[in-house]
Amino acid sequence: MLVLILSTFTVVFAEKGGNNGKQKGKHKQFQLGVEVLLDDKKELIEGKNVGLITNPTGVDKDLNSIVDILDEDPDVDLTALYGPEHGVRGSAQAGEYVEYYIDEQTDLPVYSLYGETRKPTPEMLEDVDVLLFDIQDVGTRFYTYIYTMAYAMEAAEENDIPFIVLDRPNPLSGDKVEGPVLEEEYKSFVGNYEIPLRHGMTVGELAKLFNEEFEIGADLTVVEMNKWKRDMYYDDTPLDFVAPSPNMPTTETALVYPGAALIEGTNVSEGRGTTQPFELIGAPFINSTELAAELNNLQLPGVTFRAASFTPSFSKHQGQLSNGVEIHVTHKESYQPVETGLHLVKTIHDMYPEDFEFRAENAAGISFFDNLIGNGWVREAIENGESVEDMQAEWEDELKEFEKVRKQYLLYK
Repeated sequence: MLVLILSTFTVVFAEKGGNNGKQKGKHKQFQLGVEVLLDDKKELIEGKNVGLITNPTGVDKDLNSIVDILDEDPDVDLTALYGPEHGVRGSAQAGEYVEYYIDEQTDLPVYSLYGETRKPTPEMLEDVDVLLFDIQDVGTRFYTYIYTMAYAMEAAEENDIPFIVLDRPNPLSGDKVEGPVLEEEYKSFVGNYEIPLRHGMTVGELAKLFNEEFEIGADLTVVEMNKWKRDMYYDDTPLDFVAPSPNMPTTETALVYPGAALIEGTNVSEGRGTTQPFELIGAPFINSTELAAELNNLQLPGVTFRAASFTPSFSKHQGQLSNGVEIHVTHKESYQPVETGLHLVKTIHDMYPEDFEFRAENAAGISFFDNLIGNGWVREAIENGESVEDMQAEWEDELKEFEKVRKQYLLYK
């Protein structure tokens, strides 16, 4: 009897997808770019010296690292690794420079593309016939991996090396765009091209747009995913989420990030140093109950705010009790992260005018907040008491123009 019960349990458990509960058989045709490459387009790298730009997110559906897959493949000669911010193995915190080193597992050279050298030099590419890019993006303009990709595309063009992007999902889906389009004078490594905050594109689609609209001119190939649709959020795929960076631990983080990360441009904590970065927002001078009530009174779509307190273990207000809110997304399809983020900044600014501050301006009069939002006028609008609705109306025309350009480069329906 016991054997029968256990057997029945095993069958039921297997049908439900094992430990993570995802019914992967249901999506058996879903393939990432890396899987399509290895199954159907291996001739792109076969018999060639391959340079690989990746990090811990460069895995297949079974969580096998592309580094290990290619290193063990007798038909491929993996010769060099290149790491973005946080490094190939993802061990570095935000802003931490990762120097050249030898990867312990493969004995391959690892070159940093963050810090002093953001574009691969000719010396870094000496033994490379083709460059591969396989990194999970989070769908937001100021996430730096897409600029690592663009700089590497420039280097590939300058050194006559083909560049291949192995496509991955946009965790925020691919059918919504939001926020102001970056203004040219506010370009930086957290915004290097004139795209909106929430761009609604995959990395492969962005690569095509960058290559054509900004005249990189690389010999570019995008290996598309199989069975990804534009309305799919990350949770709608059969994939397990691998944190793209130390402060992007979950899909919930990615969902709030396009707006909540604007807090980085202020003296309020964006939750770094907690287990819920960008979901927890606060500072010692804030009253949690009052802020939550004020934000909930706005009745913003798809979100509610819970009064919360936390003590960051590092970053802003390290070791200090900070009071504020936790962002709870209640309906991801209607939730508008950029609008929500601006309301957060404006509400805290208006409630605590004596304590709230934007990050200091540089010699050119540009605050880090300006780099994040992509212009200087939104900060002025907040300081002048203008409404978020008026700000949205101000950027609407440029956003529509971007959408027209964007349509030319979309690979999925």
